[in-house]
Amino acid sequence: MAGEFDLIDKYFVRPTPSAILGPGDDCALIQPTPGKQLAVTTDMLVAGIHFLPDTNPKNLGWKALAVNISDLAAMGAQPRWVTLAGALPAVDEAWIAAFAEGFFACAAEYGVDVIGGDTTKGPLNVCITAMGEIEPGRALRRDGAQPGDQIWVSGRPGLASLGLAHLEGKVKLPEPWPRLCVGALEKPRPRVALGLALNGIASAAIDVSDGLLADLGHIAERSGCAAAVKLVQLPHLPKGDSYDADLRRIALECQLTGGDDYELCFTAPGTQSLAIAQIAATLELPLWNIGEMIAGTTGKVTVFDPDGKPVEFDRKGYDHFGQTA
Repeated sequence: MAGEFDLIDKYFVRPTPSAILGPGDDCALIQPTPGKQLAVTTDMLVAGIHFLPDTNPKNLGWKALAVNISDLAAMGAQPRWVTLAGALPAVDEAWIAAFAEGFFACAAEYGVDVIGGDTTKGPLNVCITAMGEIEPGRALRRDGAQPGDQIWVSGRPGLASLGLAHLEGKVKLPEPWPRLCVGALEKPRPRVALGLALNGIASAAIDVSDGLLADLGHIAERSGCAAAVKLVQLPHLPKGDSYDADLRRIALECQLTGGDDYELCFTAPGTQSLAIAQIAATLELPLWNIGEMIAGTTGKVTVFDPDGKPVEFDRKGYDHFGQTA
């Protein structure tokens, strides 16, 4: 049976042309581009919490890295380097090989080098630290929104949560949505190009990981204002002959509170609308104006129906410790 270092050498040591020293020593050595700041993020994925235990390991490898790159995208940073740490309950080389295939496919797609990490025996989980670069003073932070700024979101939030509901048998999606929703769940696409394009345009940004309302609430909280979201301006959800009232309700909840989308939610002054439309066309990525930042109770997010009446939701998003987000 292969030992720890044999597994690392076989599956996770690859060339690292952007690093001075990659895996194999006590530390990696990197040299940031002169004049750039480092953006650093860490995320952990735990079996049974962040992914189903029987998730395809190739897809899991992709997603484990993608969700970290998404944090860099939300800051408008260019991804550069990552480290990978993980715990495995047992040595399953077929599983490890598939995971590594998906992980390095994502690394190649977004131009990052894997410069180190660690493995240990334990309950299945993966922890990644990702580093990117950004021009000083250009980071897309959460605290820059102002009352009057428009609220935007990319793609179609809710698909990933609908995919999970479909896999768990809570909903039966009409074709062709099962493939699209499960694909959004298992292979998210971090919006790096969008984050880079929004530098100098967006006033604040965040990636949608815990739910659109919850994450928009973080922008509102950090920016000292409130937010108003209009149902009629949200992206369209899947429809079909079997799209009944229960599914419509669940789909709306997934869209607003489900999370795991890794789309970008951002704010910008109304004067930037044309620039944002041009970005959407260039990237061939739908960008939706879903509401407006307003003066009011700091951090409060209110959803309004077509008649202008507020709509209440039991929760705003996912919270690991069971509190209502």
